[in-house]
Amino acid sequence: MMGPEGFSRLVDEHVGALVLYARQWCAAPEDVVQEAFLKLVAQKKEPDHPIAWLYRVVRNAAISASRSAKRRQHHETVAASRGPSWFVPCEAGGLDVESATAALQELPLEQREIIVAHLWGGLTFEKIGPLAGCSSSTAHRRYLEGFLALRKKLEKPCPSQPPIRS
Repeated sequence: MMGPEGFSRLVDEHVGALVLYARQWCAAPEDVVQEAFLKLVAQKKEPDHPIAWLYRVVRNAAISASRSAKRRQHHETVAASRGPSWFVPCEAGGLDVESATAALQELPLEQREIIVAHLWGGLTFEKIGPLAGCSSSTAHRRYLEGFLALRKKLEKPCPSQPPIRS
């Protein structure tokens, strides 16, 4: 059985190449390689050729992870297309729902998260701050920055501007 020193040497010498190898198939190669090393440690009997064994395990796991990601993305896309729109067209006809949704999705995650939590979730900035890992004043600033960015992207905002709830 391979001892801790042998295992450590195996990791040091091959982790980089294994990550590069896994990157061909999946977006999270480090996770796949880590799982492969954990599987190696869990083996009751050491494989005859541990390096070749690792490459096979990494390849199979990376392909599986890629397929899972594609299935998940497909299911999320289908669910998003069936779900209700984030925006309700305004009576004046000034809001293009598809453009508004696309503009919101283009915002940085830190702004989009706060806008959605505040406008659709009804959360105050005091509650959003800890949720987003920032202060309430930073949450408010990000909200305003995101909201202004949305207005610029949409160029023709709906006459009724969403209220800022404290």
